[in-house]
Amino acid sequence: MLRWLIVVFLALVLINGLTPWLRRLGLGRLPGDFHFRLFGRDWFIPLASTVLLSFLLSLLVKWL
Repeated sequence: MLRWLIVVFLALVLINGLTPWLRRLGLGRLPGDFHFRLFGRDWFIPLASTVLLSFLLSLLVKWL
């Protein structure tokens, strides 16, 4: 359980860092990706994009 929590956290950090590049591909604008402003700072929580990318990566690993 803890391992999956760490993996999801690292995926969220990675996707958050790659946000400008991923937005050109259309990710980050899916239903379930939250973008809001709180305390004068923009926050982005890409839940749907994380699930989609995890699914695609798992298919890729299974295929290889």
